[in-house]
Amino acid sequence: MIQVNGLIKDYGARRALDKISFDANQGEIVGFLGPNGAGKTTTMRILTGYMPPTDGTAIVAGYDVVEESLEVRKRVGYLPETVPLYTDMTAVDYLKFMADLRHIPDSEERAYETLEMVDLQDRATGYIGNFSKGMRQRIGLAQALIHRPEVLILDEPTIGLDPAQVVEIRNVIRDIGKDRTVLLSTHILSEAQQMCDRVLIINKGQIVAEDTPENLQSRLVGSQRVVLRVRGDSDGLPAKIQKVKGARDVESKPDGSVEFEFSTGQDVRPQVAKAVIQAGFDLLEMRPVGMSLEEIFLELTRDNASGKKSS
Repeated sequence: MIQVNGLIKDYGARRALDKISFDANQGEIVGFLGPNGAGKTTTMRILTGYMPPTDGTAIVAGYDVVEESLEVRKRVGYLPETVPLYTDMTAVDYLKFMADLRHIPDSEERAYETLEMVDLQDRATGYIGNFSKGMRQRIGLAQALIHRPEVLILDEPTIGLDPAQVVEIRNVIRDIGKDRTVLLSTHILSEAQQMCDRVLIINKGQIVAEDTPENLQSRLVGSQRVVLRVRGDSDGLPAKIQKVKGARDVESKPDGSVEFEFSTGQDVRPQVAKAVIQAGFDLLEMRPVGMSLEEIFLELTRDNASGKKSS
């Protein structure tokens, strides 16, 4: 797991990280979001032992990144934005080489096992120089996994990939994240919404939000909007929903659905469902309609007219 407390990083007079604190647990995929220059890559480099912080502490897999850097590196897998690959090597030879660097016994066997983890076992003897961008990303992910790390840190793992390749890498990361701690940065906000258990939003070196996308939406707007669909004609349905205490702003839509709203902390969906069924309607769907992660991200990272961050 990862525990960060009051982390500061200064580059001369410029403060890249300003007392950030967060954690990430085993079996959790945490998205690290922010504009360019917000401090994402700096944080990841500190957590992987590539550079020291100016102040604050970071504990990764139980070890301090400054005082016990070598122990941290043994337990962390890192996929940087630009994957370090030797294009004149085959996939299996490259991974065997990386395993040998880490003094892993039976390095060839480990290389084949790791290729299977990223679904590239059928290209084991292929030259990396002939691989597609998506395949190279998977090889990069394999080198981060070769030593079976407890923590995986991924910097823009799907950047530059086509939609099919994005799906491939996303599925691999989901599977890996079942029993490891995964921290990944991404500019693809819909990807974070679909893949991450929790998101951290960083802006100008400070964490401005930390929660699930659903909870962030609730915190920002203070209410939840729901769309409801029934079988057949929905005439008379809005009036039935309006009578439920706590349901408000009930509205019929051109497609026959009905939307309503309720305050955060006062979930009236069970009462609405009961009212709909008692009124003789067949309830087909009831789902939330909230702000997208893109809207949340823009709201939390934009500067308002007074020059202060939105909160």
